[in-house]
Amino acid sequence: MDFMGNQNYKAFWEEAFAQLREEYKKDGKEVDFNLWFNMEYVEDNQDEITVSVPSKFMWDQIVSRGNIEKLENKINSLGGLNIKISKYVINENFSPAKTEESEPEPEKEIYKPVVQKSEEKQGQKHPQLNEDYTFESFVSGDNNAFAYNASLAVSKNPGTTYNPLLLYGGVGLGKTHLMQAIGNYIWNNSEESAKICYVSTENFMNEFTTAIRDKNPNNKTIEKFKNKYRKLDVLLLDDIQFLEGKEALQEELFYTFESLFNNKKQMVFTCDRPMTDVKGIQDRLRSRFTRGMSVDMKAPNYETRMAIIQKKLSIMGKSVSGDVVDYIAKKIESNVRDIESGITKIVGYSDLTGKTVTLDVAIDLLRDTVSQVANGSISVDTVIKVVADHYNISVSDIKGKKRNRQFIVPRQIAIYLSRELTELSYPDLGNEFGGRDHTTIMHSYEKIESDLKTDSSLGTTIQSLIRDIKDYKK
Repeated sequence: MDFMGNQNYKAFWEEAFAQLREEYKKDGKEVDFNLWFNMEYVEDNQDEITVSVPSKFMWDQIVSRGNIEKLENKINSLGGLNIKISKYVINENFSPAKTEESEPEPEKEIYKPVVQKSEEKQGQKHPQLNEDYTFESFVSGDNNAFAYNASLAVSKNPGTTYNPLLLYGGVGLGKTHLMQAIGNYIWNNSEESAKICYVSTENFMNEFTTAIRDKNPNNKTIEKFKNKYRKLDVLLLDDIQFLEGKEALQEELFYTFESLFNNKKQMVFTCDRPMTDVKGIQDRLRSRFTRGMSVDMKAPNYETRMAIIQKKLSIMGKSVSGDVVDYIAKKIESNVRDIESGITKIVGYSDLTGKTVTLDVAIDLLRDTVSQVANGSISVDTVIKVVADHYNISVSDIKGKKRNRQFIVPRQIAIYLSRELTELSYPDLGNEFGGRDHTTIMHSYEKIESDLKTDSSLGTTIQSLIRDIKDYKK
């Protein structure tokens, strides 16, 4: 009997899928489920089920994590079956699994990509976007699954889902990649007239400065600037922390924001920290940056680092031994940019010398990279311990509530150094320093920052402590 095209086992699939989702949810791993069970039921025959997935890479990841086997076992136990999930098709319009908690239903106005494009636009890349920055080339893991899913949702429904979208986190974590992936997706699936602009805050400021310096009595330059940004369909503004203290630029951006938002035009921003930690921003503009969805991007865990390395090598058409891949994933924990730099160095060595990169060779090649990363991976506990030793007080004195000057100054210095040498936010630092309010942490940081401008001896002390912290071994 020919079962092809039927859905005889779909009820078992749906029940198995629901049970697995619930198990992951109880374990606090619902984000993992949404990411790594990213498939939909298509059809079945007597022996197997066919599913759809966003890409071959996603299929490979689902299989390698054992999730196909988990789903098969659950289906077979429910129905007393012996069926396999062994076929897949690629569905480029595939949407990630959604939950009530993580992704609300989109508004009624749904973005519908225009399939037919003019011959003039077909095959053209956007002049401001890196065509390599796509969702396909982005490796999503536990650290950034939420950001990935939110960005994809924005791409499919620009101006209606999560507007604006704010991606924040340290350097090299993929904020710009996801931002430009949104732009590339909309560009490749939009009608010819869609206006998409990617710009760094620095270049945005330079354009604005040039416009307001126009001495022409009519000053049409500023009008051109306003029309350029207020009539966009998508604004991608990178590194908004550089708006700090720039009142006139913030004023202009506020009115640009209002115009785009009221016309349901999509905005995406990136920042190197939470907006609560960015000083010198107008309250009304700060509130608008966080009006839609704000997502924190963190450093990748080991499994995600492994996937990033494998994906990068696949794109480059190269292969490296498993022990070398494992070494890179274990030793370079900081960010994606450092990982990619390490891979490029190893592949470059192999190409230029014609030699296979062994583990010993990799250790030697990456010695400087690993050392720099290790120096960058400084904990607050290390900072507090070094400062406490320097001032001959205890760690508990620094974390405690004593208000004597002999404790207050070291405490403020430890807070300042923790802010400078780690990527923790003020609220996070507050937790590290005995549960203090983030405003207290901010005051301590600003106090030392101000004193450094007039106290050269303090500067010498700070530099000495930084050296001791970086040299500190637990």
